[in-house]
Amino acid sequence: MKQSMQFKLFDSHFHVIDKRFPLVANQGYLPDSFSTADYLSHTKNYTIAGGAIVSGSFQVFDQTYLLTALAELGPTFVGVTQLPETVTDAELLRLDQAGVRAVRFNLKRGGSAGVESLERFAQRVHDVVGWHTELYVDAIDLADLHDTLIKLPAVCIDHLGLSAAGLPSLLALVEKGVYVKATGFGRVDFKVKSALQQIVGINPAALVFGTDLPSTRAPQPYSDDDYLLVIDALGEEMAQQVFYANALKLYRPRVQG
Repeated sequence: MKQSMQFKLFDSHFHVIDKRFPLVANQGYLPDSFSTADYLSHTKNYTIAGGAIVSGSFQVFDQTYLLTALAELGPTFVGVTQLPETVTDAELLRLDQAGVRAVRFNLKRGGSAGVESLERFAQRVHDVVGWHTELYVDAIDLADLHDTLIKLPAVCIDHLGLSAAGLPSLLALVEKGVYVKATGFGRVDFKVKSALQQIVGINPAALVFGTDLPSTRAPQPYSDDDYLLVIDALGEEMAQQVFYANALKLYRPRVQG
């Protein structure tokens, strides 16, 4: 293991796929299994200090897999879930107690509440349990959402916004305090190193890193080179902030790892 792989990491984005619980084909796609044990095996050479289990489109509104995974991984891990707008306050409070910390809107693939619910639902969730909002969205669509997103208490955009065409819109949101996930490098159509540098140049607190394991449907899956690219792009001191401190502030795990 390289010395630089030992920086403490709060993995801000990965999936657990447990076929004991409901899965729904999305656009004809069903993923292979990826258990909590698989995740820990894949990250055994990292100093994992917690992370965020993210619900995928194929998990729709199921919470059973997520609550089980959170119980298995422990209180340094949190959940990012998809919910219908009809969810009760009591259910939000139950999920919060179990470690869920964000509601996800999957605008690219579906399986979540839709964009028409974004403003009122995201605000309600924050008011009830203090969660932030995460969006899986092509950044080309962010210009139309800009005015809505900057009014919300806290927002995080997945996978660097995916597209070069949308990067200016993403950076405009970073200027307004929106977080961005340095994840899914094999999903984007631009030079990642430059994008990382531009984001931290605007707001060093805005960027969080995640493995995106098991990289479902990604043209190029996660590798250790992605982690090392962050260090190369930002230098060790800033990379350590992106790997851990920024995510800790955003996700507020029950216990710090």
